[in-house]
Amino acid sequence: MDNAQPPLPSAYSDGEMSATLELTRDLMTRRSVTPADEGCQEVMTRRLRAAGFEVEPLRYGSVENFWAHRGHEPGPVFCFAGHTDVVPTGPLEEWRSDPFVPAERDGMLYGRGAADMKSGLAAMITATEEFVAAHPAHRGRIAFLITSDEEGPSVDGTKRVAEALAARAERIDWCLVGEPSSEVSIGDTIKIGRRGSFSGRLTVHGVQGHVAYPHLAENPVHKLAPALAELTSRVWDQGTEHFEPTSFQVSNLNAGTGAPNVIPGELKARFNLRYSPAQSLEGLKETVEGILRKHGVRFTLEWYLSGEPFYTTPGTLSEAVGAAIEAVTGGRPKMSTGGGTSDGRFIAPMGVQVVELGVVNASIHKVNECVRITDIDALHRMYFNVLKNLLSRKS
Repeated sequence: MDNAQPPLPSAYSDGEMSATLELTRDLMTRRSVTPADEGCQEVMTRRLRAAGFEVEPLRYGSVENFWAHRGHEPGPVFCFAGHTDVVPTGPLEEWRSDPFVPAERDGMLYGRGAADMKSGLAAMITATEEFVAAHPAHRGRIAFLITSDEEGPSVDGTKRVAEALAARAERIDWCLVGEPSSEVSIGDTIKIGRRGSFSGRLTVHGVQGHVAYPHLAENPVHKLAPALAELTSRVWDQGTEHFEPTSFQVSNLNAGTGAPNVIPGELKARFNLRYSPAQSLEGLKETVEGILRKHGVRFTLEWYLSGEPFYTTPGTLSEAVGAAIEAVTGGRPKMSTGGGTSDGRFIAPMGVQVVELGVVNASIHKVNECVRITDIDALHRMYFNVLKNLLSRKS
């Protein structure tokens, strides 16, 4: 059997820069550090209007969003979702080149947003332009839901837009989120869900005193230590068929006055639970607080829910995406729910099938973020194939 994969498309056909690479570079020059958009959405909406889309800007607070759609007949609604904002650069001296001046080296495109997710946005636009030109009377509707608040608090972005769309009974059947989902090579992994994210802000109350007189003080560090050991070593669950087990991680821990001879009177900690559907919010709260009380910890605890788990049963959308990838790479993707949260958590509750497909995620949020140049056009072809698989009229 011949297992050779078809060659991936070149970013430079006939020596010219592809339209997708050109748009990626344009978007990357815009310093859209969350929640700023810096004109990225204007670039996108101008091209969508030219392709026959109706565009609805939706600004909430300081966050720019838009909802766009094309097609008016009854039929399935396919939506591309993504974000124009990027994380801060980090130490500039650690970058090999200006993070907002796209640089090409050894077949890679470097700069903030290269992978997360301006190459994905560009591929969405150019794939849609190509599909609409080839199938102007496509069935159903194509939509875009784009925000500049995915990397920030995620309050006035996709969450607000999804709520507004739901309130007016706007329907989405299938949603493809362009987050960088691939692990080693383009298209090797798609996300069909994500674990929930539940965080706590813990304050442990003690009594400040002199280290030489511990009987006159109460050290909150010592009080928390046994409880923390139990929380971090606990096997919360075994996960499910498609979800990794629940995990507990401490992200911040602070106590002390800075003086070496003072027992602190208070300890503050931040922690996060990435939880599978095997858990409930109330169950997690009861377990954490029960362990703290069991060890005699005097505490105040504030809880924050970033997003509940979501899961799309393999079906029409995941099959169309898998076939679209196979047509480009010759291989079928792995289905995963690993990694952090995404804006899919706000879209899925509308009853939408949600899948995430994007470039390799190895460099996201790092200095010298990058994407393989050939992967940009490969993603364009994958997105085009998804549209063709779902919305082209069958003869």
